[in-house]
Order: sequence, then C-alpha cells, then structure tokens
Amino acid sequence: MERKDLRNIAIIAHVDHGKTTLVDEMLKQSGVFRDNQVVADRVMDSGDIERERGITILSKNASTVYNGVKINIVDTPGHADFGGEVERVLKMVNGVLLLVDAAEGPMPQTRFVLQKALDQNLSIVIVVNKIDRPDARIKEVIDEILLLLMDMGATDEQLDSPMVFCSGRAGTASYSPDVQGTDLKPLFYTILEYVKPPVGDPAAPLQCLVSCIDYNEFVGRTAIGRIDAGTMKVGQNVTVCDWHNPDLHKNARITALYAFDGVGRKEIESASAGDIVTFSGIEDVTIGNTICEAGVPNPINFVKITDPTVEMTFSVNDSPFAGKEGKFVTSRQIRDRLHRELLRDVALAVEDSATTDSFRVMGRGEMHLSILIEKMRREGYEFQVSPPKVLYHTDENGNKQEPYELVVIDVPTEYQGAVIEKLSARKGELVEMHPQGDSRMRIEFKIPSRGLFGYRSEFLSATRGEGILNTIFDGYGEYKGDLPTRTTGSLISFETGTAVTYGLYNAQERGTLFIGAGEPVYEGMVIGMNPKGDDMAVNVCKTKHLTNTRASGSDDALRLIPPRRFSLEEALEFLNTDELLEVTPKSYRIRKQILNNEQRMKATKGKKA
Repeated sequence: MERKDLRNIAIIAHVDHGKTTLVDEMLKQSGVFRDNQVVADRVMDSGDIERERGITILSKNASTVYNGVKINIVDTPGHADFGGEVERVLKMVNGVLLLVDAAEGPMPQTRFVLQKALDQNLSIVIVVNKIDRPDARIKEVIDEILLLLMDMGATDEQLDSPMVFCSGRAGTASYSPDVQGTDLKPLFYTILEYVKPPVGDPAAPLQCLVSCIDYNEFVGRTAIGRIDAGTMKVGQNVTVCDWHNPDLHKNARITALYAFDGVGRKEIESASAGDIVTFSGIEDVTIGNTICEAGVPNPINFVKITDPTVEMTFSVNDSPFAGKEGKFVTSRQIRDRLHRELLRDVALAVEDSATTDSFRVMGRGEMHLSILIEKMRREGYEFQVSPPKVLYHTDENGNKQEPYELVVIDVPTEYQGAVIEKLSARKGELVEMHPQGDSRMRIEFKIPSRGLFGYRSEFLSATRGEGILNTIFDGYGEYKGDLPTRTTGSLISFETGTAVTYGLYNAQERGTLFIGAGEPVYEGMVIGMNPKGDDMAVNVCKTKHLTNTRASGSDDALRLIPPRRFSLEEALEFLNTDELLEVTPKSYRIRKQILNNEQRMKATKGKKA
C-alpha cells in the first residue's frame, strides 16, 4: 500500500554545498515558521560546534507539509569523517536531493553519498545549488554530474533524474539554468512528483529498523527509524532482533512515541508503515536493531558501517597542572563519557588500553576525533591525547595494508607545483589534473592517510590560504613504508614556573614561541618550535640578574614577537610521536611524554644507540 500523503527524503552533498541553508528556506516557505518569527540561520545545525564551524556533524530530522503531503526531511553531514551518519539515514528515506555546487561541481563526498543512494535504488532529484555565484559554471557542472552518474553505473531511470536549479540562500528554484526563479515551488513540485511514496502494509506485523539513536538524561535512549510494515502504538509489546546478531531476541515495550513536526517533535499515540518516528522504552536499543511485533522476529538487513581508519589514545592528565582547570578528570569519568558517545556515534569505537588510565579511541578521521575532543573539553573534561595513528590491516597473503585517501585539491595555478611536490614527497600518486576556469587547477591524488597528518596547515601556507583541500576514504592498499616526519623540533621548558619577558626574549631567538609572558609553564612542556629540527630545552622562567645599575623594570624595553596560538586541529597536526596534547576546558598544552629533561635525554640516547 502506497502512502500518497507522505514523502521521505534526505539531503546529501559534499561539505559546504548548501544543504542546511536550503533546508532553512524549505521550512520557511512551507509555513513551518510564522511570517514574523525570528529564526537563526542554519536552524538545523543545533550544536554549538556545528554553528561555529559551519558544518553538519549529526543528521537532523524535520518535516513540513506542502499541498497536503507531509515531507519528512533528513539533513545529513557533508564531511567525509561523518559518512557513518549518511550511510544509515538513507535507510529511512525513499529519495534524495543531491546538491551540487554550481561552481565546484561534483566533489569526493558527492561521489560517496551518490553511490550509497544508487546502491539502495533511491529516487534522485539533482539540485544544482548556488547558481547565483559569480563564478558559477552551470552548463559544465551539468555535464560533470551526468558523467559521474554514468561512471557509477546508474540505470537509465537514474540518468533521467530531474534537475532543479536553486539558490538556497535566496530561496529560489527553477527548471532552467538560465532562469533565477522566485521561490522554491519548482523544487517542492519535483519532490512530490518524482520521489516515490513509501510502501508498506499497516495491517502486517510490525517492522521498524533503528537508523539513529538519541540520548538525554531524562528519557534515556530514544531510537529513530522508519516503520517498514505494520503499526506502532504507545504501550505496545515488541521483540528486538538484529540481522547481524541472530541470537538477539529481546522483549520490550514502547513507552513513548513521537513524530517530527517542523524542527521539533510531537507526541502521538500510533504511527503506521512509512512514517519516520522516534520512540523510547527500550533500554539498550542500538543502530541496526529491528523492532518487531511481539513474538514475530523478522530482522531487516542493515549494511555494516565502514570500520574506523584512525586511532588516538585518550588518557588521564598526569601533568603538573592536572586537575586545576577541569571538572571531570578521573579515568572512570573519561571512560563513561567515551562510552556515552558510542550511544550516538556508530562510526566510533572505544577499547580499554594496556593501562587502566588510557583508552584507544578509533574513528573515521582526524576531524571526527577532534570534534569529540572539543565536545568533551567544553563539557568540563580534562585529559591527554596522543598523536593520531592509522589502523593497519593484513591481507589474505599476510601483507601489511594501510588506509588511503582520495584528495581533491582546487588551487590557483601558481601554487600547483608546490602542492604536487609536497604530496609526492608524502607518497601520494597523481591521479588527474585539469583546469578549473582560467586561473585555477583541480588536482586529484591518491595518498596514504598518514601522509596527510600535519599537511593541512602546510597546505594553507603554501597556497596563501587560497587553496581548497577535500579528502575521502578510498579503501586499503599496499603499505608504502616510512614517510617523512615533522621537520621542525620543539622548544621545551627547562623548569616549572611562570614565563617572564627576559626568558622569552632569549628563547624567541631559537624559534617561534607558543606562549606569552605571565603564562605558567612546567618542565617538559613544549613552548615553541625550533626550525632547525632538533628539540631544545630553554629556560623561559629565567630573570635578569639585578645589580645596582640594572633595574628589573628595564625588561619593559624588550620586544616580544606575538606568540603563535594553535587551534585544536593545528595542535594535533603539530604533535610529534613522543608528544601529547593536554586538553582542558581552558587550555591546550603540548608536552613531551617524558617530562624530566634528564630522563628524556637518556631515553633519546637509548633509541639512537
């Protein structure tokens, strides 16, 4: 039975192609908000970090009604590190809006999300977005999209997918690339006309695949999924089973049921086949579980999420400043928080390490893990993290394999030589390069994931901030051997105390400083960068020897170069193999694993010997 009154769609695209902005306009123009209601930009990006960085991290659900048809909308992340979110939410929908930037064209994540949609035979509405950009190249982008579809083996029906031309920011859509449009009606009509309605028998036994998990302190775990068959009611007894775990047959009861209404939720008594709902009452429900009629287990197949490729060690902070700035500092508190993250993030993995005070945390990439670090820091946690490392595999012949990334770079032509030289030195292989307009070049590389560690900052410097770098996981391949490591050394504090102008003035002759006068330091803390490549201990707490003719106030005449301040990602990129990043709610501090200077020197000599 078809639900003519319902459409379930996901919005998929590469990062920054305008998904969330377009959803804002769809909600506004369909009457979700009052005409006089003040609505924040990117209303679907509800997290602080999402709003600050301008990226979507977690998929979000919303709904609207247009011409009497309810449209459930799922806004998905565009960044490759959060691809686990995209994979699972596509199970809830019957069609997708594939957004492509009118200037950038199809990018790595466009290919990734489109492949997932094609594999599930979803209806595809192609949206060429940002057509009002001054550098838009709409006709070329149309050809690139069609080539991409053919390259990925799309069916004749998928190749005939309708194309709509939009400006998400202006809230306009049209059927022609040469017409700006006045509103989003053409987009809404295309969704209603082309996206297949959900199909399911409301009288059949209940089947509902859990595609997302939410968690809060008051309700506990809530599950989100689409009802494939049957009807779900409040108070109903159900059986929980799982395609990948045939032994799971657990009885439970639905205690609360909600439907999506605008950007919020409303409590309902029942829902039937085709509806996307959120429900509570099942204590340890997880993604991939199927909720079935009591006593009638019939699990739905659920593709396993791609395994993590990068790991870091999270450990209890044991620096001399431990516990001064954080609220949650013990191993038990850190473990509980990491395991709580697993309730929501299906692409994350956490294991106990060799010691009781540290944990292996594995994710899809550096950004995936850095977002987790930032969330924990803001919540009051204090801990240390190791440099990121890739996870190796072994093939059937016993050969070591490592993860590879496809890197797509868009740079001004004058910088292409420097970019190619650096990536080649990091064991990257040039796949393709072609001009983008008159003054820019698009370059594609296949490179070991570890070859990108520490490269992003270098890339921004080499391209004067004008380059755009995008990556996506490309599978496992042959281990490429040793890679060049960081060429700069560290300036290390020789003693514990407070940095003073005189000591910093002498230290800045050795390299670039990360701290200013009056900041507390401890022995073994990295306070700067030495361009010569060797680590060097410096005494930044050293004051000038005073005499009758020398007053301490004469230090005011010494000029200090402003220190370099790292963001979290830059600090993680800077870390050397023998260093850790101390993370607190107020500070990031880079430190050596061995703090004592003498012990560290002995350990270094022992390695060289």
